[in-house]
Amino acid sequence: MSGGLDSSTCLALARRDGFACYAITFDYGQRHIFELEAAARVAAALGVERHLVVKVGLDVFGGSALTADVAVPKARSLDEMSHGIPVTYVPARNTIFLSLALAWAEVIESADIFIGVNALDYSGYPDCRPEYIEAYSRMANLATRAGVEGRTRLTIHTPLIGLSKAQIVTLAHELGVPFGLTHSCYDPGPGGRPCGACDACLLRRKGFEEAGIEDR
Repeated sequence: MSGGLDSSTCLALARRDGFACYAITFDYGQRHIFELEAAARVAAALGVERHLVVKVGLDVFGGSALTADVAVPKARSLDEMSHGIPVTYVPARNTIFLSLALAWAEVIESADIFIGVNALDYSGYPDCRPEYIEAYSRMANLATRAGVEGRTRLTIHTPLIGLSKAQIVTLAHELGVPFGLTHSCYDPGPGGRPCGACDACLLRRKGFEEAGIEDR
Protein backbone atom coordinates (compact mmCIF):
# COMPACT_ATOMS: atom_id res chain seq x y z
CA MET A 1 0.00 0.00 0.00
CA SER A 2 2.00 2.96 -1.29
CA GLY A 3 -0.76 5.54 -1.10
CA GLY A 4 -0.78 5.85 -4.87
CA LEU A 5 -3.65 5.40 -7.27
CA ASP A 6 -2.94 1.75 -8.12
CA SER A 7 -2.48 0.36 -4.61
CA SER A 8 -5.50 2.33 -3.38
CA THR A 9 -7.60 0.84 -6.17
CA CYS A 10 -6.35 -2.63 -5.23
CA LEU A 11 -7.44 -2.08 -1.64
CA ALA A 12 -10.88 -0.87 -2.69
CA LEU A 13 -11.26 -3.83 -5.05
CA ALA A 14 -10.28 -6.36 -2.39
CA ARG A 15 -12.78 -4.82 0.05
CA ARG A 16 -15.51 -4.94 -2.60
CA ASP A 17 -14.81 -8.63 -3.12
CA GLY A 18 -15.28 -9.39 0.56
CA PHE A 19 -11.71 -9.64 1.82
CA ALA A 20 -10.75 -8.52 5.32
CA CYS A 21 -7.85 -6.27 4.39
CA TYR A 22 -4.50 -5.90 6.11
CA ALA A 23 -2.43 -3.15 4.51
CA ILE A 24 1.36 -3.10 4.52
CA THR A 25 3.35 0.02 3.64
CA PHE A 26 7.12 0.27 3.30
CA ASP A 27 9.28 3.10 4.56
CA TYR A 28 12.20 2.13 2.37
CA GLY A 29 14.27 5.29 2.44
CA GLN A 30 12.38 6.99 -0.38
CA ARG A 31 13.03 10.67 -1.08
CA HIS A 32 9.95 11.91 0.74
CA ILE A 33 7.37 10.87 3.33
CA PHE A 34 4.30 12.05 1.46
CA GLU A 35 3.44 8.61 0.09
CA LEU A 36 3.58 7.20 3.64
CA GLU A 37 1.14 9.88 4.76
CA ALA A 38 -1.10 9.15 1.77
CA ALA A 39 -1.09 5.42 2.53
CA ALA A 40 -2.21 6.11 6.09
CA ARG A 41 -5.00 8.41 4.86
CA VAL A 42 -6.32 5.93 2.31
CA ALA A 43 -6.08 2.95 4.66
CA ALA A 44 -8.10 4.83 7.27
CA ALA A 45 -10.65 6.07 4.73
CA LEU A 46 -11.25 2.63 3.22
CA GLY A 47 -11.25 0.82 6.54
CA VAL A 48 -8.55 -1.84 6.94
CA GLU A 49 -8.25 -4.34 9.76
CA ARG A 50 -4.71 -3.18 10.40
CA HIS A 51 -2.18 -0.94 8.65
CA LEU A 52 1.43 -1.95 9.19
CA VAL A 53 4.36 0.32 8.25
CA VAL A 54 7.62 -1.58 7.87
CA LYS A 55 10.98 0.18 7.70
CA VAL A 56 13.34 -1.29 5.10
CA GLY A 57 16.40 0.85 4.40
CA LEU A 58 16.86 0.36 0.67
CA ASP A 59 18.55 3.76 0.56
CA VAL A 60 21.64 2.10 2.03
CA PHE A 61 22.13 0.55 -1.42
CA GLY A 62 21.07 3.56 -3.48
CA GLY A 63 21.00 2.83 -7.19
CA SER A 64 17.74 4.70 -7.84
CA ALA A 65 16.50 8.24 -8.23
CA LEU A 66 13.96 7.41 -5.51
CA THR A 67 16.53 6.42 -2.89
CA ALA A 68 19.70 8.34 -3.79
CA ASP A 69 20.85 11.78 -4.88
CA VAL A 70 19.97 11.16 -8.52
CA ALA A 71 17.79 13.51 -10.55
CA VAL A 72 14.23 12.33 -11.26
CA PRO A 73 13.56 12.40 -15.03
CA LYS A 74 11.09 15.10 -16.05
CA ALA A 75 8.93 15.86 -19.09
CA ARG A 76 9.61 12.55 -20.83
CA SER A 77 7.40 11.58 -23.77
CA LEU A 78 5.35 8.38 -23.65
CA ASP A 79 7.70 6.94 -26.24
CA GLU A 80 10.70 7.66 -24.01
CA MET A 81 8.95 6.08 -21.04
CA SER A 82 8.26 2.90 -23.00
CA HIS A 83 11.94 2.20 -23.76
CA GLY A 84 14.46 0.94 -21.24
CA ILE A 85 14.41 0.83 -17.46
CA PRO A 86 14.40 4.33 -15.91
CA VAL A 87 16.54 5.55 -13.02
CA THR A 88 13.43 5.57 -10.80
CA TYR A 89 13.56 1.76 -10.75
CA VAL A 90 14.48 0.65 -7.22
CA PRO A 91 16.60 -2.53 -7.38
CA ALA A 92 14.61 -5.62 -6.36
CA ARG A 93 11.94 -3.50 -4.65
CA ASN A 94 8.89 -5.63 -5.39
CA THR A 95 10.78 -8.83 -4.57
CA ILE A 96 11.65 -7.41 -1.16
CA PHE A 97 8.17 -6.01 -0.57
CA LEU A 98 6.42 -9.23 -1.61
CA SER A 99 8.71 -11.29 0.61
CA LEU A 100 7.82 -9.23 3.67
CA ALA A 101 4.14 -9.32 2.74
CA LEU A 102 4.47 -13.09 2.36
CA ALA A 103 5.90 -13.37 5.88
CA TRP A 104 3.01 -11.38 7.36
CA ALA A 105 0.46 -13.31 5.31
CA GLU A 106 1.77 -16.58 6.72
CA VAL A 107 1.58 -15.26 10.28
CA ILE A 108 -2.03 -14.08 9.93
CA GLU A 109 -2.92 -17.19 7.91
CA SER A 110 -3.87 -15.30 4.78
CA ALA A 111 -3.81 -17.04 1.41
CA ASP A 112 -4.14 -13.84 -0.62
CA ILE A 113 -1.78 -10.96 -1.38
CA PHE A 114 -2.87 -8.04 -3.56
CA ILE A 115 -0.31 -5.87 -5.35
CA GLY A 116 -1.04 -3.01 -7.73
CA VAL A 117 1.55 -3.76 -10.42
CA ASN A 118 0.72 -2.72 -13.97
CA ALA A 119 2.28 -3.91 -17.23
CA LEU A 120 0.67 -1.47 -19.67
CA ASP A 121 0.99 2.15 -18.53
CA TYR A 122 4.14 1.61 -16.52
CA SER A 123 7.67 2.95 -16.60
CA GLY A 124 9.55 -0.14 -17.72
CA TYR A 125 9.96 -1.82 -14.33
CA PRO A 126 10.92 -5.51 -14.67
CA ASP A 127 9.16 -6.45 -11.42
CA CYS A 128 5.76 -5.34 -12.73
CA ARG A 129 5.51 -7.97 -15.47
CA PRO A 130 3.11 -10.99 -15.45
CA GLU A 131 5.99 -13.45 -15.87
CA TYR A 132 7.67 -12.02 -12.77
CA ILE A 133 4.52 -12.40 -10.66
CA GLU A 134 4.01 -15.96 -11.94
CA ALA A 135 7.58 -16.89 -11.04
CA TYR A 136 7.32 -15.29 -7.61
CA SER A 137 4.03 -17.10 -6.92
CA ARG A 138 5.65 -20.46 -7.64
CA MET A 139 8.54 -19.63 -5.33
CA ALA A 140 6.24 -18.36 -2.57
CA ASN A 141 4.37 -21.65 -2.37
CA LEU A 142 7.68 -23.49 -1.99
CA ALA A 143 9.12 -21.09 0.57
CA THR A 144 6.67 -21.17 3.48
CA ARG A 145 5.76 -23.69 6.13
CA ALA A 146 2.09 -23.19 5.32
CA GLY A 147 2.73 -23.98 1.67
CA VAL A 148 4.92 -27.04 2.31
CA GLU A 149 2.44 -28.49 4.81
CA GLY A 150 -0.40 -27.88 2.37
CA ARG A 151 -2.35 -25.69 4.78
CA THR A 152 -2.36 -22.68 2.47
CA ARG A 153 -1.84 -22.16 -1.22
CA LEU A 154 -0.93 -18.53 -1.66
CA THR A 155 -2.41 -16.49 -4.50
CA ILE A 156 -0.86 -13.18 -5.55
CA HIS A 157 -3.64 -11.05 -7.01
CA THR A 158 -2.70 -8.50 -9.68
CA PRO A 159 -6.10 -7.17 -10.78
CA LEU A 160 -4.61 -4.09 -12.49
CA ILE A 161 -1.79 -5.75 -14.38
CA GLY A 162 -3.52 -5.72 -17.77
CA LEU A 163 -5.38 -2.41 -17.44
CA SER A 164 -4.50 0.94 -18.95
CA LYS A 165 -4.19 3.88 -16.57
CA ALA A 166 -7.51 5.20 -17.89
CA GLN A 167 -9.18 1.88 -17.07
CA ILE A 168 -7.67 1.97 -13.59
CA VAL A 169 -8.98 5.50 -13.04
CA THR A 170 -12.45 4.44 -14.22
CA LEU A 171 -12.43 1.40 -11.93
CA ALA A 172 -11.20 3.48 -8.99
CA HIS A 173 -13.98 5.99 -9.60
CA GLU A 174 -16.58 3.20 -9.62
CA LEU A 175 -15.15 1.81 -6.37
CA GLY A 176 -15.21 5.20 -4.66
CA VAL A 177 -11.45 5.57 -4.22
CA PRO A 178 -10.80 8.96 -2.57
CA PHE A 179 -8.52 10.40 -5.26
CA GLY A 180 -7.76 13.49 -3.21
CA LEU A 181 -6.11 11.38 -0.51
CA THR A 182 -3.72 9.58 -2.85
CA HIS A 183 -0.21 10.58 -3.90
CA SER A 184 1.70 9.57 -7.04
CA CYS A 185 4.52 12.08 -7.61
CA TYR A 186 8.17 10.97 -7.51
CA ASP A 187 9.52 14.45 -6.78
CA PRO A 188 6.95 16.54 -4.90
CA GLY A 189 7.40 20.11 -3.81
CA PRO A 190 6.70 21.67 -0.41
CA GLY A 191 3.69 20.15 1.30
CA GLY A 192 3.63 17.26 -1.14
CA ARG A 193 2.46 19.27 -4.14
CA PRO A 194 2.96 17.13 -7.30
CA CYS A 195 5.69 18.30 -9.66
CA GLY A 196 3.47 17.56 -12.67
CA ALA A 197 6.43 16.52 -14.84
CA CYS A 198 7.83 13.21 -13.57
CA ASP A 199 6.78 9.92 -15.18
CA ALA A 200 4.31 9.15 -12.37
CA CYS A 201 2.61 12.54 -12.68
CA LEU A 202 2.42 12.35 -16.47
CA LEU A 203 1.00 8.83 -16.49
CA ARG A 204 -1.55 9.75 -13.85
CA ARG A 205 -2.62 12.84 -15.80
CA LYS A 206 -2.90 10.78 -18.99
CA GLY A 207 -5.13 8.28 -17.23
CA PHE A 208 -7.53 10.85 -15.83
CA GLU A 209 -7.70 12.76 -19.11
CA GLU A 210 -8.45 9.63 -21.12
CA ALA A 211 -11.05 8.50 -18.58
CA GLY A 212 -12.70 11.94 -18.60
CA ILE A 213 -12.65 12.10 -14.80
CA GLU A 214 -11.44 14.97 -12.64
CA ASP A 215 -8.37 14.32 -10.51
CA ARG A 216 -8.94 15.94 -7.14
